[in-house]
Amino acid sequence: MSSPLETAFSQAMQDVQGLDERPSVENLLKLYALFKQATEGDVQGERPGMMDLKGRAKFDAWAGLQGLSGHQAMQDYVDLVESLK
Repeated sequence: MSSPLETAFSQAMQDVQGLDERPSVENLLKLYALFKQATEGDVQGERPGMMDLKGRAKFDAWAGLQGLSGHQAMQDYVDLVESLK
């Protein structure tokens, strides 16, 4: 049985696919990082190399959330999606 927050998080994951406008790169990175923090916890592995600019940006965004709880990351994700609607 899922909590109300998990239900809202699942709905936000669906809602983000149907946004009228594509989010800015900054918001896309925030969404990615919050999703990864909520579902996997703190970033793991090595930072991608200098030539992988996209991979580095995603890694850095996720690493910036180190220590944030999964529940708080879920709530922040839901809030961000709501603000983008």
